[in-house]
Amino acid sequence: MTNPGFRPTHVVPQHGMPAWEAPDPGRPTVPLDPLLPVQLAERRGDWAHVVCSNGWSAWVDGRHLVAVPQDPPATGGPQARTADPRPLLARTEQNLARYRAAVEERAHGGLDGESFRGRTRGLRVGIVVDGENVWLYDTEQGRWVFGDGTRVSTYATDDDQPGAAAPDGGHAPTQVVTPDGP
Repeated sequence: MTNPGFRPTHVVPQHGMPAWEAPDPGRPTVPLDPLLPVQLAERRGDWAHVVCSNGWSAWVDGRHLVAVPQDPPATGGPQARTADPRPLLARTEQNLARYRAAVEERAHGGLDGESFRGRTRGLRVGIVVDGENVWLYDTEQGRWVFGDGTRVSTYATDDDQPGAAAPDGGHAPTQVVTPDGP
C-alpha cells in the first residue's frame, strides 16, 4: 500500500544499504534495496530516519543516501518533445520477467546460489507507481525518469552531483522534508 503523501527525497545507493530499527548499531533490520526511493524524515548526526512509499521506515547512515536533485517536472504546461514511456516500460517488464524466471527456477531447485547470482548479475529494475505518476529506472541511460502517463523526463541520474561537496570532502548536507515542505 502506497502512502498518499509519499514524496521521495533520496534514493538508496546502487548497491543497497544496511538499515536499523533505531539509531543504534545493535538493532539491525532488513537492508534497503538498491535505488529504492525514500523520504528523509529525521536526522540525528550521521543517522537518517527514512520512510518508504509503503510506510515502512528504518534508520540508515544518511551520509550514503543519494539526494534527488529536483522535483518532478510540472505537468499541465506546454508539452515539449520528450521520450515516449512505453519502450522503457517494456524494458522494465522484460528485466522483471527475467528476474522472476530466475527466482522460479531457483525455487524449484533448477539453480543453485552461484548460478542464480550469475543469471541475475547486472540485472537492475526500479519502478515506483503512484496513481498517474511513475518513477522508472532507465538502466541504459543510468537515470531515474518521471512519467505522467504520456511522457517521461529525467528526474535524477547516476552522474548527478546533488549540490557541492562538503568542505571535508563528504556529501553536501541533506534536507528533511515534511508533508508541509522542507
